[in-house]
Amino acid sequence: MNHLQQSFSVKFEYKICFTASLFDVENATLTDFFKNRTSAALRKIFFVIDGGVTEAHPHLKAAIINYFGHYQDVQLIPEILIVPGGEASKNDTALFDRIVEAVNVHGIDRHSYIAAIGGGAVLDLVGYAAAVSHRGIRHIRIPTTVLSQNDSGIGVKNGINYKGKKNFLGTFAPPAAVFNDEDFLTTLSERDYRSGISEAIKVALIKDAEFFYWLEAHAAKLAARDAESMNYLIRHCAKLHLEHIAGDDPFETGSARPLDFGHWSAHKLEQLSNFEVLHGEAVAMGIALDSTYSFLKGLLTETDLQRILNVLLQLSFDISNPLIRIEDAQSPILRGLAEFQEHLGGILSITLLNSLGTGKEVHEMDQELLIKASSYVADFSKQKVTS
Repeated sequence: MNHLQQSFSVKFEYKICFTASLFDVENATLTDFFKNRTSAALRKIFFVIDGGVTEAHPHLKAAIINYFGHYQDVQLIPEILIVPGGEASKNDTALFDRIVEAVNVHGIDRHSYIAAIGGGAVLDLVGYAAAVSHRGIRHIRIPTTVLSQNDSGIGVKNGINYKGKKNFLGTFAPPAAVFNDEDFLTTLSERDYRSGISEAIKVALIKDAEFFYWLEAHAAKLAARDAESMNYLIRHCAKLHLEHIAGDDPFETGSARPLDFGHWSAHKLEQLSNFEVLHGEAVAMGIALDSTYSFLKGLLTETDLQRILNVLLQLSFDISNPLIRIEDAQSPILRGLAEFQEHLGGILSITLLNSLGTGKEVHEMDQELLIKASSYVADFSKQKVTS
């Protein structure tokens, strides 16, 4: 056979910076980042901000303008684009088009930056636009929610929803850097604040039993929005997430996706609720369902299962929403299995629990057992409410 073959590897490197008051001119974290990345070309930076963030932080735009007036390592594009926050931002392709149009109008090239400030959905949208414009403009993420600071905002995935399917269009493209500013967490609603904790529970259950025990012991403090506890949660969760990305399959070329524990039903639930259920809330329900299935499958002890369910309830998660109930083979949530399988390239791979801190990959799910698991979760939740 007469052929040529090529093989090469590309090194990716980026930092997660933990700070407060990122755009205070007394804080050199951001300008130090630019100084350490020299370039002969004129570098520009274009900001896209979640509308909910600008409402909660009305002086943010002025602070950004003042910061880049004081530090001139890069040239700030005067237009700061405000987009709707939440999952709606990933459903509207017109927003993607607006970002690409800004790249064109302002001459933002591959030496320049597109910075996104917002929750995970806005970061996904902007990251996708950055990755496909000019085949890759440097992307800076500034996550503003618990969920984006400890999980989605620090990873390598970007995407938008398309044809009614979550993340149907997307890329694997690491950011240039991530800046976690704890000040943004202070203005979150109770729902948004609590929602992101579910991803910490997820990663603890599949990777770090000691971290789960810590979450269990600090659930009351986390529910009370204790800043020190939340800062530890975010940093440790981010560490576990980065360690996973640095493993054998960072761009998920295979079928195994342990970080999607609890997500096959969560993604479908979000759609069924017209995205009124937040991602983290849906993940909490998915964790409850798959943990219970793990118990009924004989993998997890009932004692450990009930510890998991109790932590979720202590953090005020609704784990028995009617939309996730599985009554029979026609229950809408079950369509999530087929969509999850399609998303993985035709092979169903679901992570279950062998024990607290240890995941196990399976390639089939028993519908009758899922019906029993759904009923168990509903009964457990009801008993806790009435007791």
